[in-house]
Amino acid sequence: MKLPHHGRYAFSAISMRPDFSWPDGKRLAFYIGLNLECFAFGQGLGAQLAPGGPEPDVLNYAWRDYGNRVGVWRMLELFDRLALPCTALVNSEMYDHAPGVVEAFRARGDEIAGHGRTNSERQGDLDEAQERTLIEEATAQIAAREGKTPKGWLGPWISQSRVTPDLLHEAGYDYLLDWCHDDQPVWMKTRKGRILSVPYPQELNDIPQIVGRKREGSEFADMIVDAFDTMLEESRLRPLVMGLALHPYLMGYPHRIGHLERALRHVLDKGGERVWVTTAGGISEAFRGLGLSPVQTC
Repeated sequence: MKLPHHGRYAFSAISMRPDFSWPDGKRLAFYIGLNLECFAFGQGLGAQLAPGGPEPDVLNYAWRDYGNRVGVWRMLELFDRLALPCTALVNSEMYDHAPGVVEAFRARGDEIAGHGRTNSERQGDLDEAQERTLIEEATAQIAAREGKTPKGWLGPWISQSRVTPDLLHEAGYDYLLDWCHDDQPVWMKTRKGRILSVPYPQELNDIPQIVGRKREGSEFADMIVDAFDTMLEESRLRPLVMGLALHPYLMGYPHRIGHLERALRHVLDKGGERVWVTTAGGISEAFRGLGLSPVQTC
């Protein structure tokens, strides 16, 4: 029996790859992926604080809406205090649903990446024509507001169909974040070329931990510190990427923001000159500039 395979990349052990360094000789790249999401009222998907009742599920809708009305501003103030850049992963409907939110990240000079139209839907549920339309509509709306097309994409709910990498490459995207399978960027094969997979975390992600595993802010912060300490030491052996995935309707609440600040200050204080604090797009651009031969694809 031959095990079915995605055909996007071949197996490669991280300990057996060519060595390289990030800009200025740094070995660990750190970035924050902040999800800026909106949700349809009374229909579609959405993370839940508690088991939802019949639609309209006001309890969970309002809990998520707090993130755009309050939580994101608390997080922005924290990022400003720490002079931390981030990659804003933007539902394109955010411009109309929560005016001023995406614009605040643009004003900071942060990267704006595509994150579908809304997190009330999954693109992996669509046929190829419908998915192409979703990508085109989200990309066009972001480009119209930002004056340039986004270079990176994270699918809503990290959902992909079997042709998503192909469609993203054909739409002009340089990198995607959905494949959480490595600690270094990985070239992926598409039907008309290749696209770069930049590491995005599933473990250091507040939804799986706080919503899924019922951990709280203090424990999540401890996880960030523990992961950073391990990766900083390991980066002496090989270059690594550490991403941190956050959502304003989770980490933007007052009982969690202090724990997040503690973890981020640890990253900055201990990392010092050894860590490249950047964006997902910065990592993509730097890796492309290295000119490394890609690992053999399938």
